[in-house]
Amino acid sequence: MKRILYILSYFAAINTMVAQQTPAAQANQSLLITGATLHLGDGTMIENGQVGMANGKIVEVGPVGNPMQNYDQTLSAEGKHLYPGFIAANSTVGMVEIDAIRPTNDLNEIGTYLPNIRTIIAYNAESKVVESLRPNGILTAQIVPTRGRIAGSSSIVQLDAWNWEDAAVKTDEGIHLYWPRTYRRGNATKGEDPLVYDQKKYEKVVEELDDYLSQSKVYAASSTPKHLPYSALKGVFDGTQKVYLHAKEKRQIIDGITLLMKHNVQNIVLVGGDDAHLTIDLLKSNEIPVIVSRPHRLPNTEDEDVKMPFKLAKILMDAGLILTIDVSGRMERMNTRNLPFYAGTFAAYGVPKESAVRMITLDAAKILGIDDQLGSLEVGKDATLFISEGDALDMRTNQLTKAFIQGREISLETHQTKLWKRYMEKYSRE
Repeated sequence: MKRILYILSYFAAINTMVAQQTPAAQANQSLLITGATLHLGDGTMIENGQVGMANGKIVEVGPVGNPMQNYDQTLSAEGKHLYPGFIAANSTVGMVEIDAIRPTNDLNEIGTYLPNIRTIIAYNAESKVVESLRPNGILTAQIVPTRGRIAGSSSIVQLDAWNWEDAAVKTDEGIHLYWPRTYRRGNATKGEDPLVYDQKKYEKVVEELDDYLSQSKVYAASSTPKHLPYSALKGVFDGTQKVYLHAKEKRQIIDGITLLMKHNVQNIVLVGGDDAHLTIDLLKSNEIPVIVSRPHRLPNTEDEDVKMPFKLAKILMDAGLILTIDVSGRMERMNTRNLPFYAGTFAAYGVPKESAVRMITLDAAKILGIDDQLGSLEVGKDATLFISEGDALDMRTNQLTKAFIQGREISLETHQTKLWKRYMEKYSRE
C-alpha cells in the first residue's frame, strides 16, 4: 500500500510541475486602466487613454478624464500600450502536443470527406503550447481540422480555460475545404521535372468534390435518414456556416470559388491565397476576405519576387480586401506565438502600423464572425485585452505586464518563463 501511495504521490508531483497555469477566477471587481496609449483595434489609437471594465465587459473607452462610474480598482499604465487581445486564425494549437508521439496528435483523421469532424471536442485547453501564446498577447484562437478534402468544422476558443467547454467562444463556425493541388511531385528516377502538372487527376478530384457537394445539398433539403457527413454541410448551404477555402495557386483560387458559387455557397473565406494578388477582381466582386499566408516563408515559384510574401498584405489591403494572418506552416503550433511579429513584418513592408494591429484584432474577429464580442476596445465587448511595455508588434518591446480574458486577469507565467528565470539566476551568479 505504501508503495502505491509513493507512486501516486510521484505522479501527482510530476503533474503539478508540468501542468498549465490554473485558469483565472471569475472577475468580481471593476477596474479602470489609465494613462496608456490605446490601440483600439479598428485602425485608430488614443494617446493617454483610459479603459474601464466590469463584469467581464468593457464599460468605457476614451481619453483620460472623469470616469463614468466608480471602480473598485484603478491601475496606472502610464507610458505603456493597451491592445485588444490578438486573434490567431487557422491554428492547430491544442490539437497536437508532441509531434513524435502519436497519442498526443488529434489531427490524424482517416478519410477524404469528413465534414462531421469537430475540432472543439478534441481541443486540449491544458496544452503547453497554448500557455506559451499568452505572453505575446494572443488570447483567442481559431482551431481548425487539417485532414481530408473536406476536413470538418473549426471553433473559436479563448486561451485560459479548464476544458474545451469553458474555452469555447463560438463552436462549429465554419467548414474547411482543402482544394486539390494542380500538380504532383515528379519522379526523378523517371527523368520527370520536380513538379508535374497532372490535368486528368486534378479534374477527376474536382469532379468528385462537385458530386459530393451536390449530394450533400440534396440531402440538406430532404428528410432522408440521418447521414452525419451530409447533414454536417447543411449550414454551408443555408449560410449559417462559413466555408474556408484553402488554396494557394491562382487556378486553385478561381476553380474553388467558381465551384462553391455554383452550389450557391456565398459565405466564403480564402485561406492562404499566395496568388491572391492575381485574383483581386474575383475576390472583391464576391466580397471574399483572405486569411493571408504568413510572411516568414519562401516564394512559391522560382520566378516570383523574393519579397512577395512580405508585400502581399499591402497589395491586398490597398485593393480593399479584409485580411488577417494565417499562422499555419512549418512548426505552426509553436510559431503561432509569432503572430504579432508577422503583423509587424507586414507593417515593415507598407501596411500602416495600426492597420497591421487591426489585421490580428478587429479584422480577424470580423472574418471569424466574433466581432460582436472581440477584436476591439469597444464598450459592450468582452474585456479581453493586454498591457505591453511597448509596441506589441516588435519582439523587442512586446513585453506584457498584464493580460485579461473576459475581465479575468490571467497568468503570464509558462514553462518557458520559468526556465528563463531559472537560468538567468544561474548565470547571474557567475
